[in-house]
Amino acid sequence: MTQALAFLYNPHRFMAFSAWAAPLLGALALALAAAGLWLGFTAPEDYQQGDTVRIMFIHVPAAWLGLFVYVCLGGASFLSLVFRQALADAAARAAAPIGAVFTALALATGSLWGKPMWGAWWVWDARLT
Repeated sequence: MTQALAFLYNPHRFMAFSAWAAPLLGALALALAAAGLWLGFTAPEDYQQGDTVRIMFIHVPAAWLGLFVYVCLGGASFLSLVFRQALADAAARAAAPIGAVFTALALATGSLWGKPMWGAWWVWDARLT
């Protein structure tokens, strides 16, 4: 696998590859996100939580993606520090704000879900969390 993608280590070849891959993958991501949102908002309500269960369809993926982006940031930072890869440094710089946005979205949707379920925006009770 490493040898197959070794041509992407060169920044010029990577930019040439990303010039056509980024719009294609962006369109695919937009279509899948639209389909996921449509499926999430047309799901039936929960018998206990009602319509507020739909907040979890945003909250849980945002939390997982935030964690995934931070793992990618750590991996890119490792590659940048150990192997002095310029693209890894650029990837780490690009990943930090993306991880922060997903983490903020997870925190906001978690408290939005907690208010109707617990009666408070956040509760430090281990039985509830």
